[in-house]
Amino acid sequence: MTPFDWIIVLALNGPVILFALLKSGGTRDCKDWFLAGRTLPWWIVGLSLYATLVDSTDLVVDSGATYGGGVKFYLINWVGCIGGWLLLAHRIILPMYRSGMYTNAEYLEFRFGLSARVTSVLVQVLYRTVIIGMISTTNFLTLKIVCGWSDSAAWLVVACIAVLATFYTMAGGLKMVAITDSLQSIVMILATVVLFFIVTDKVGGWNGLQVKLSAESTELEQQMMHTGTDIITRMDVSSLDQEEIEKKLQLGGELDEATNQIVLRSPAWLSCLSLILAGLAYSIVNHTQSMRLLGARNERHLKQSVAFAGLVLIMATFFAQSLGLFGRALYPEINALEVDESIRSKDAIFPVMVRDFTSSGLKGLIVAGVMAAAFSTYDSIGSTLSALITRDVYQRMIASDRDDAHYLAVGRWLTPVIIFCSFLYVPALLSGGMIDFYLKVVGSFVVPLLVVYLLGSLTRVHRSSASVGLVAGVGFGIYAFAANSFAETTALLPSSLMDGNATGPVTFLVTALAMVITTLVRGLEASPLFWQSPDALDQAEITGSLPLTLGLTVLALGIFLGFVIFI
Repeated sequence: MTPFDWIIVLALNGPVILFALLKSGGTRDCKDWFLAGRTLPWWIVGLSLYATLVDSTDLVVDSGATYGGGVKFYLINWVGCIGGWLLLAHRIILPMYRSGMYTNAEYLEFRFGLSARVTSVLVQVLYRTVIIGMISTTNFLTLKIVCGWSDSAAWLVVACIAVLATFYTMAGGLKMVAITDSLQSIVMILATVVLFFIVTDKVGGWNGLQVKLSAESTELEQQMMHTGTDIITRMDVSSLDQEEIEKKLQLGGELDEATNQIVLRSPAWLSCLSLILAGLAYSIVNHTQSMRLLGARNERHLKQSVAFAGLVLIMATFFAQSLGLFGRALYPEINALEVDESIRSKDAIFPVMVRDFTSSGLKGLIVAGVMAAAFSTYDSIGSTLSALITRDVYQRMIASDRDDAHYLAVGRWLTPVIIFCSFLYVPALLSGGMIDFYLKVVGSFVVPLLVVYLLGSLTRVHRSSASVGLVAGVGFGIYAFAANSFAETTALLPSSLMDGNATGPVTFLVTALAMVITTLVRGLEASPLFWQSPDALDQAEITGSLPLTLGLTVLALGIFLGFVIFI
């Protein structure tokens, strides 16, 4: 990185941050801070949805994900997230919007009771602070590899980014976060597209990519370029004795004695289903998404925003996630990456390509994009989780009789606590692939909440069923998490269920089954909206069929690309 590169970084991010700092003082009450006064137009909501989803983890971690797993990772966004947005905007969130709710966890208490509301907050805090930790780690990797800095210098800059994002979020709340997200998303998209064309040229285009992957092995090309191909992982055990091999086999797979390798095969349908569930869980459970929709100007703007966000997402994530494919062609073996051994993993592929293939000026543009992504998600998650804890725990259970100014102050001061506590995850994230850790957390803890939102909004399941379902689903998730950790010493699950892609779907089934059985015993509710007041029902707006038609068209495009073009 040259001084010219740093001028570009400051020029692209500095005005946005300065704008946020100067304009953030206009927030006077909780409605302004948590919901932006319900004034946001569809295009700001849509860009903010995109910017919050595509943070620096997508630029860095998703490149590592496609480096290891290929085009299947397109599905998490193209089908899962977009499908989740449509369900959220056209069904799940509308009762919350009409009732004037501040958080999606509030809805769970009305529909299922206090325990579901509190569980939702706890799961979201766990889940989203992992994401903030991933953002910090990806920024550290980028600064260390691209800039060649020491660990301490890189972490100092990461901390400064977090402090700046914290400050303007505390002052401005959702409105300022949404506006800065929208501006920062432009920088992110520009940086991604520039690097995409640079590495495409190095590989020789899409045909060159297929040729290089096929030159390594036909099996590798099939796995990387087709969603319908099983994921095959090979582990060399030639240096292990029989007892050690038996322990490894408890993680799943079969021993190929001819090559002295353990071959693990994950069916294509299972890995695709697992990724789609992860995308659905992100859009529906995540209050970073709900919060933006709840701040929309009206229902038409709310519904239109997700179609716009989905179209942007398909285009932008194609560029971002394809970087991992090109990285695999350029660096087929992780061990060949010229980085410190302590950070040598698939997560390093994005910063390595930036370091090796960009010149002065372009490096600055791409690092500016990574930093813009970090700002956009530090502020988004910080404001979201502070809203959840303030409204759904503090006000609901601890101090219910304070004035508006008090809750506003609590929400503001929780923001730095949330952002900086997330740094506790960094050692675990640096120890292995970040996307693998993320998918384990989603499958174990977030998917049960996804089931609760879906069945609560779409069916008449009994009010008490959520508590039973969450205990069963999260309980199995914790058990599966433990089974994976102790598999080499104690077989807690059959080897067929040790596939990481199985956790999410099985947890989904366990949660749904528990809720259905409870409903069969206790009876159906009169309606999914039995809890809503007549006044709130009267708030429904006529928006016509255009927003839904646009949204379904975008989803159909994602499905076509994922299951027809890349099958």
